[in-house]
Amino acid sequence: MPWSKSNYPTSLKNLDSKVREKAIEIANALLDENYSEERAISIATAKAHEYVEGKSEGRPHYEVKPRENEWVFRKTGSDHVMFKEDTKSTLLEKAKKYANEHNGILNVFHADGSHDKTLYE
Repeated sequence: MPWSKSNYPTSLKNLDSKVREKAIEIANALLDENYSEERAISIATAKAHEYVEGKSEGRPHYEVKPRENEWVFRKTGSDHVMFKEDTKSTLLEKAKKYANEHNGILNVFHADGSHDKTLYE
């Protein structure tokens, strides 16, 4: 079943409206080519971000990850912690602002260390 502006997967709910609309368009095309829904959504989301916001190449990548009893924000691949907080939500406020000011891409992780989402601020 094709998705529309009013009927789309919940995983697209928090995307910027322009990114979501492009993702729906791309996902529907991938479904027509017999991709699974899960794979179509994944590919479409990444491609929609690139289309609307530009490619991620050359942009700094940051991450919000759990560490022992705290959450840390750092540049991906670095050991240097830029911010740390007791809660993920408090840290995300600072991390989103910083990543946005530096035209960065923010990878957010779950408490178990698995990837949660990528934000193209």
